[in-house]
Amino acid sequence: MAFQIPQITYSGKIKEVTLGKGPKAVTVGGENSYPFHLFEGEIPHPPRIAMEVYDIPPEDWPETALEPFRDVVHDPVAWARKCVETYGAELIALQLVSTDPNGLNRPAEEAVETVKKVAASIGVPLIVWGSANVEKDGDVLRKVTEACDGMNLIIGPVVEGNYKQIGAGAIAYRHTVIASSPIDINLAKQLNILLGNLGIPDSQIIVDPTTGGLGYGIEYTYSVMERDRMAALSQQDERLQFPIICNMAREVWKTKEAKSSAEEAPALGDPKKRGVLMEAVTAVTLLLAGADILVMRHPEAIKLVREVISEFMVK
Repeated sequence: MAFQIPQITYSGKIKEVTLGKGPKAVTVGGENSYPFHLFEGEIPHPPRIAMEVYDIPPEDWPETALEPFRDVVHDPVAWARKCVETYGAELIALQLVSTDPNGLNRPAEEAVETVKKVAASIGVPLIVWGSANVEKDGDVLRKVTEACDGMNLIIGPVVEGNYKQIGAGAIAYRHTVIASSPIDINLAKQLNILLGNLGIPDSQIIVDPTTGGLGYGIEYTYSVMERDRMAALSQQDERLQFPIICNMAREVWKTKEAKSSAEEAPALGDPKKRGVLMEAVTAVTLLLAGADILVMRHPEAIKLVREVISEFMVK
C-alpha cells in the first residue's frame, strides 16, 4: 500500500492584494493552505522579493552589503533602476531613513520629491517605508499619499498612533497600507479591525508583524506568523486573512555576525559569505512561516532565495 500524506482541509483563504499599476503590477496572497503545502491547497501567487533602496547613502552597512551598490548609493533613482535592470527586482522598497527625527530629520516635502522621482523611474511596484517615528511618519506618509494620487504605492509602517492620518490618505488617493504591529497577534488583529472600520478596503491592506534577524528574535516573529496563518486558514478569522510583508534586511545586516570583519571575528568565517547566508536563511525561515513579501538587500542572498521559492513551488 502506497504511503499517503495526511491532508488538512482549510476553511479560510488569504485575501488577494494587487500592488502597483500597469503590466508589472504584482498580486500577492490568495493561498488556501499553509506555506508551500501544495499537496493540500493552492498558492496562486508565489512569494515576492522587494529590494531595498535608501534615500541617503547608508553609513552603517558592512562592506559586503555595500559593494553591489557602491556606484549608486548617492542617488536613490539610480539605485532603484539598478535593482530593477541589473538584479531583476520585482518590487522596490524605498526606505525614508533621512526623515528620522533622531537623524537628519529632513522635511516631508523633500521625501515626497524623492518618492515621486523613484516612482517615475521604475515600472515595478514601489513600497515607501518611513522612519518608524509615529508622528513624523504620520506627516510624511500622508503627504506622500497625496502627491502620488492613484499610483497604488504600498505605504508603511502604519501603526495605531497614525493610522487615521495615513489611512485617510490611502483611501482618498488609492494606495495600499502596511499594518505594522510589534510581534503580537492580538495587536495585529486589532489594527486590521481599526483600518477596516476607517474604511480601507481589504484589498488595500497587507500586514507587517515586525521581524528580527536570524538569532535575534526571529523565533518570536515565526511564532506570531504561524499563529496568524492558523487563525486565518483553520479558524476563518477574516481580520487576519491578509498577505504578510517582512522588512527583514536591516535586521539581518545590523547584527555583529553580518558586520564584523575577518580581523574582528576570525572564528565566524568569510565575511563575504556569512552576511549573505544569514540573510538567505532568515528569508527562508520567514517564507516557511507564511511571508508573502520579503524586503531584502544583497543580490546573492536574493538569488539563493529565488531558487528556494522555485523549488518549493513545484508540486
